[in-house]
Amino acid sequence: MTILIDENTRVLVQGFTGQIGTFHSTEMLEYGTNIVGGVTPGKGGNTHLEKPVFDTMKDAVGETGAVTSIIFVPPPFAADSIMEAADAGIKYCVCITDGIPAHDMIRVKRYMRRYRESEKMVLTGPNCAGTISPGKSMMGIMPGNIYTAGNVGIIGRSGTLGYEAASQMKAMGIGVSTSVGIGGDPINGSSFSDHLARFEEDPDTKAVVMIGEIGGPQETDAALFYKENMKTPVMGYIAGLTAPKGRRMGHAGAIISAFGESAAEKVEILQECGVIVVPSPSDFGTVVKDVLAKL
Repeated sequence: MTILIDENTRVLVQGFTGQIGTFHSTEMLEYGTNIVGGVTPGKGGNTHLEKPVFDTMKDAVGETGAVTSIIFVPPPFAADSIMEAADAGIKYCVCITDGIPAHDMIRVKRYMRRYRESEKMVLTGPNCAGTISPGKSMMGIMPGNIYTAGNVGIIGRSGTLGYEAASQMKAMGIGVSTSVGIGGDPINGSSFSDHLARFEEDPDTKAVVMIGEIGGPQETDAALFYKENMKTPVMGYIAGLTAPKGRRMGHAGAIISAFGESAAEKVEILQECGVIVVPSPSDFGTVVKDVLAKL
């Protein structure tokens, strides 16, 4: 079992015919992702990569029955694409786009309040690597060959650290149920806690790796959620132990502005809540192996 996507998930690509959309759509199709079409305004009625192209998400959903989408739309127009996906009835959306203005994402968050909780679209990103359920479906820009199917979930703000964890685990014969990138921007669609809840309900996920970084309260909130709601073991790594306060490091959201947002403070809170702390990126594989051996 997986969370969010599997081999039957029907996927639409927003920004389908652009250079970036074309490259990654080709990779996803080769992986086996069930892409059923794409959207590029003004190019509806054509085909691209042997899939139909539509002018609007409403047309695309109506014709294909898709319930998920992935966005490769340039930053000035990406927020509108997210809201268009929600209005079209998409249930899960991955926004890859980096550089969306924070003000635009505030507008998206406000817009999503019009939907009932049971009808609200799940959004991961922006500025994320995407989501992969190894051997079943890949919605993202990750190298699919480094993932093998298994029973460890991954949630990360950093795409490359997620790759590192998956690669080390594969080398040790450990597989991944689903890997979810939530993105490194200060305002994103969903949090660590949202996906920890999904992994807790998945009977085939035996442990979860959570990859955080400096900036924002999400890792602290996730640690408290784990302490109060989870039986599945969680291993956490926090990047940025040497980052100076007040300086952005890498991601737009990786800036320490309040107590509890530095790496050292987050590590302390994770430990207090019972999360198993991964000391360095080179230790992902060994820590996961040790935890699984004790289950």
